[in-house]
Order: sequence, then structure tokens, then C-alpha cells
Amino acid sequence: MTTPTKVHADRVVKPEPRSIEVVKKTYGLVHFFQCTRQANKESVEMPANTVLVITGEAADANLIRASLAAARDGPFATEWTPDLSTGLSRLRTGGVDIVLVNLFLPDSSGAETFDALFSLVPSTPIMVLCDEENEPAAIETVQRGAQGYLSKGFFPNALIPQALRSIIQRKKVEEALYLEKERARVTLECIGDGVLSTDVSCKVTYLNMQAERMTGWAREEARGRPIAEVLKLIDGETREPARNPVELVIANGKNMALYARSVLVRRDGLEIPVEDSAAPIFDMAGAITGAVVTFRDVSETRAMADRMAHLAEHDYLTGLPNRLLFNDRLAQATAYAKRHQTKVAVLFLDLDNFKHINDSLGHTIGDRLLESVSKRLVAQVRQSDTVSRLGGDEFVIMILEESHTEHANIAAEKVLRALAEPHVISGHELHITTSIGISVYPSDGEDVETLIKNADTAMYHAKRNGRNDFQFFNNEMNVWAVERQATEADLRKAIDRNEFVLHYQPKIDLASGQVTGAEALVRWLHPRRGVVFPDSFIPVAEDSGLIVAIGRIVLRGACQQAKTWLDQGLGSFVVSVNVSALEFRDKNFIRSTREALQETALDPCFLQIELTESVLMRNVDSSIPILHELKQLGVQLAVDDFGTGYSSLSYLSRLPIDVLKIDQSFVQRISSKSDDCIIASAVISMGASLRQRVIAEGVETQEQLNFLNTHRCNEGQGFLFSAPVPAEEFGRLIRECVVTPARPQ
Repeated sequence: MTTPTKVHADRVVKPEPRSIEVVKKTYGLVHFFQCTRQANKESVEMPANTVLVITGEAADANLIRASLAAARDGPFATEWTPDLSTGLSRLRTGGVDIVLVNLFLPDSSGAETFDALFSLVPSTPIMVLCDEENEPAAIETVQRGAQGYLSKGFFPNALIPQALRSIIQRKKVEEALYLEKERARVTLECIGDGVLSTDVSCKVTYLNMQAERMTGWAREEARGRPIAEVLKLIDGETREPARNPVELVIANGKNMALYARSVLVRRDGLEIPVEDSAAPIFDMAGAITGAVVTFRDVSETRAMADRMAHLAEHDYLTGLPNRLLFNDRLAQATAYAKRHQTKVAVLFLDLDNFKHINDSLGHTIGDRLLESVSKRLVAQVRQSDTVSRLGGDEFVIMILEESHTEHANIAAEKVLRALAEPHVISGHELHITTSIGISVYPSDGEDVETLIKNADTAMYHAKRNGRNDFQFFNNEMNVWAVERQATEADLRKAIDRNEFVLHYQPKIDLASGQVTGAEALVRWLHPRRGVVFPDSFIPVAEDSGLIVAIGRIVLRGACQQAKTWLDQGLGSFVVSVNVSALEFRDKNFIRSTREALQETALDPCFLQIELTESVLMRNVDSSIPILHELKQLGVQLAVDDFGTGYSSLSYLSRLPIDVLKIDQSFVQRISSKSDDCIIASAVISMGASLRQRVIAEGVETQEQLNFLNTHRCNEGQGFLFSAPVPAEEFGRLIRECVVTPARPQ
């Protein structure tokens, strides 16, 4: 009887001469081959496995080929090469499922043969063919990675095909498991979350690289330690230790999330806010074998959430509390004051002339100025008070008082002094003041809205009184506020309905007595109030920004009237138009002027733009380009109210000015005993030196006229010659020569 081939899970060897059953029981093959048969039954449809036999003995190769061809579960595709080099060449082309190799070949011998094959195809199963005397060498190859060995004389055994097929299938399963495991390992090591697993006793079994970085524990150091030691968590709000979620997961067998404000305490003591979840691990029987917890660093997320929450209640530019937060604090303060019979003061601030700086130097400089202002405001109040930016250049301060309002007085005075100091920003020395209105709880209002509204009203009174000042609210201001609001509403309607008319005051050449020009002055024909003079509505128009629209109406109307007079042959004289600071700094001012000239077909030389000295000098560097653009249009330029500002000869020489108008305050105080004569005389001389015409405003007496003639002032304007009159009457005055002044006496 033929002695069977002995097959082990790792190798096939020649057995002692015993029965097949003894061999199977001795080496535990019964279950192995039962599983093998079942696997083969399930894979009968699979393509034939390719076996590469490498041996110099053709007889052995033929025996193996015949045995595999007769396999019950289907034949093998058997290939044979007689030496190592040919076998290696075949393996390089791929498609071989298992290699059967004789270690002793014509071109290789011993373990070197196996090593050469294994280094080329480490994932392909290799079995060694040997006889008894070479069995030690075969056993050595098993230690190096061979799947087993087959002893000569037992190649035809029917168990060999099954064993080979099982080895091939097992190797494929191992390869698939390895790839799956490697995929999981790479995934776990590459994800941004920390992953940590434990056994059922809550002892750490695994950490990925991110978990190592976040906990400060190396994988090998952490393995076997309690989860609470490696993943140490505390409650971010109470600072108390938090029960580890893994313990709860294993106890309850359910997924759960970490506490909302969980903080991970690293091994080195550093704290990291974390969040995520934990889940149990079950075996095939459904029993819990451990748990896995995933966690991520949410420092940036929470910081972003905190920043968003901060921005929701604070001004983005200055960092001060915004209107929402200020209103909340004021509401709390008034509630406290009501319970304890104390007071709360609200200071409403509006920066004087901020818009001019912002428009002339740009929003970047304007923003930095607002930042500088906010810092100074905070420095002037107590820590218990609140400074808020409502928007634009408006700020509000809440002052906590006792029974009196001395803190509001002190704070207002300190703020005025602090803001009046120069602000040096990007090489610019900026001067700015503020107007402050103050309301007090409970006398000026018992709710937030009323207190702020009344403080705002008081602030407008501070502006009307000359600015750079503060005013406490009183009930009479409410009447003014209502009137102002009504005036603004009516002005908006007036613009739409074109309710404005122009009156003209003549300018007289003092040497010849001829009319040289006219100044256009706006009047409002109110449907109920009748004729409204500029002093009653221009301040409201400037505060509300409506002055720009009104200015365009005046400019076009003046150009149209000048063109009409020229067409009527009434003389070639210039019509001047006053331009406010808001109009001059408006980005569309040059375009509006050009369009007015084009639409009315007026020669630009008959239009004179009057600008106050303070408007020009507020920012000379930005004024000069605008003035040059106007000069390129061909219009004349005049400095109004000259002598009341802070200009210098060096600046005046740089400005393309045609006319200087002496402010009427100097003209009206001219007398033989007044020092103001010296100022008027100096201005006239300055104009002559700069080759500019000089016009005296507000000429009302013969004495003033005599002085101006004596000092060779070019022109005069005032009630001595004529009050401002409608266009029709102005034309009649010219025809009748009524405006010719008396000669000097």
C-alpha cells in the first residue's frame, strides 16, 4: 500500500508508516480537510489555479502534474521550469497562484533558491519539494516564510490538490485581510480626529497618531492603562472631572456623545476643548468586547464661535459694545437705579466735521481716527461706565451716578479736552472735536429709547451752540426736536416739489460803481410758512445730508439765470454760488458743476464758486486737486468769510483763488477808533500782493465805504447797495442803475 503524504496547515511532510486515519488525527487534519472540501464546493465555478513547478527532475514534475490534473474539485493549470532563472522569468509575468520548488536546482542550491523566489513574489505561497535527507533545509525555509513542504514519493496523494487549493485560498484571504487592515490603519492614521479603543475593562488597546498628539501619550505607553488616565476629561464650565464616555458606553452598550463643554487635559497639563462620540464594539455573538472613542480638537471652532458671539455684540472696528449690547446694559442699569434710587446718565457724542476728514483722506484714515477716538473715550471714563459706538461717527457713553450728575459733567469735560488733542495718523495731524448731549434717568426718560433720543436731541443743541461743547437735555429741546424733524421731512418734499427760489445781491466795483456780479442766495417758499430764510433750514439740511441735493438745485438755477441775463443783454457779470463743505467734498461735485454748465449753455467764466476759508483749510492737500479741476472747467473761485479761519500765506499761494471776500464781521466794525480797521486793511493789501480781487461783505454805512475806497478795495457787497432781491427785481435794478454807490466824501 502506498504511504500517504502528510499535510499540515503550514507544510506537507512525509509521515511515519501509519494509517491515514492515524495521520489525520495526529496532525489535526480532519477539520482542516472538511473545511477545505466545503471551500472547494463553494468555489467550483472559480477559474483553475495556476501552479508553477520548479525542479530539475522531470519525473517529479510529471507526477505532480498528473496528480493535480486528477483533482476532484477541478484541474490545476500546471507549468514547469527546470531551473531557477527560468522560473523567476515566468514569475515576473504574473498569474501564478502557488510555487512548488526543489531547493536544489542546476543554477541554485539550498535556502538561496527559496530566498530568490520569496524576494520576488513575497505574496505568492511557496512550497518546497524535498526528500528525507533534505528535510532540514525544507524546515528552514518554513521559518523563512514558506507555506510548507512536500516529500518525494507522496506527490500522487489525493490530498495534495486539496491542500494546495486551501493554501491558495487562505493566502488570498490573508492578502485581502491584510489590505483591509492596512486600509483601516492608513485611514485611522491620516484622519484629523483622535481615535482610541479599549477592551471591555476600559483599558486602552489602541491610539492613532492624532490621539497620541492630542493626549500626549505614546501608543505603547498607553496600551493597558485605564482610559480615564489616558483620555483625562474635565467639564469646561465647572472644572470638575467628567466621567469618561467609554465607561458609560461599555456599561450601557449604546453610542453617546461627549459633554458639550468637555476639555481634554493632556499628559503635560495642556488643556484642549474637544467634542465627538464613543461607541461600543461587539463580537460575533453580540457581546461587548470594548469601545472606541473618536474626538477632535475644537479650539478653533469654539474660538470662532466666541468671536462671532463677540462680533454680534461689539463694533467690528473699535471693539466697543454695539447698540445691541449698550441697550442691554442701559436697561440693566436703569433697573438697578430704579431699585436703589440712583441715576444713570447717557452721553450722546457726534464728531464735528468727521465726514470731511473721511471724504478727503479716505476711509482707511477715517477708520484709524475712529479707533483713536474710541481709545481716548474709554480712557476718560470709569471701569463701571460703558462706551459704545452706535455707528459712523456717533458714540454713546453710559455713566452710573449716585444722587447727582457730577460724573456726567466731569466725563463730558474730560472727553472734550481729550478729543481736542491732535490725532497723528499716517503722518497726518488731525484735529477733531465733538458735540455732546446728556440725558439723565429718570428725569429725562425711563426707558432706553427715550434716554438715547433725548441725549441725541441735546447733542444737536450743542452743535447749534458752536460745537465742541456739551448740553444737558431739557423739555424745551423736545419742541425743537419735533420742529427739526418736521423741517427735515418738509425739506425732502421741497426738493421733490422744487420749492426753492433764488434771490440775488449785487456786487459793486467800488471804483466805477458798476455791477460786476451777483451772489445767489436761496429762499424756501414753504406752502404754509411762506418765505423761509437759509438760517432756518440750512443747518437741518447739512445735518441730514440734504444740502447736497439743494446745492445742485441752486447751482443749476444760478447758471440758468446768468445765461438768461446774458441773453437779455443786461451785461457781462459773474454769478456766484456758495458751496458748503458737504457739497465740496461730495464725490460727484465736479460732475454736477460740469453738467449744470452744459445743460444751461453758460460760459464757465460767468460762474463763481464761493468756499469758506475753513472748508478749504480743513484739508489743504485734498482741496487743491478739486480746486484745480474747477479751474480747468473755467469757473472762478472765491474764498468766503476770509479772516475768520486759520489759513496762511503759504497755503493761499498754492490755491488757484481769484477772489478774497473780507468777512462782514470785520467790515461792520470799521470805524476810525477800531483796531478792526487794521485787519481789513491787511486783508486788502494781502489780496493785492497775491494778485487777487478783494470783495468786502456786509457794507452798510458810508463810513465803511469811504474806508474801503481809501484802501483801494476792489468790490463791495451789502445793504448799502441793495438787499438780496428776486431775479426780476435784480434785472430792473441793473436797468435803472439804482445800485450805483455814492462816491467817497
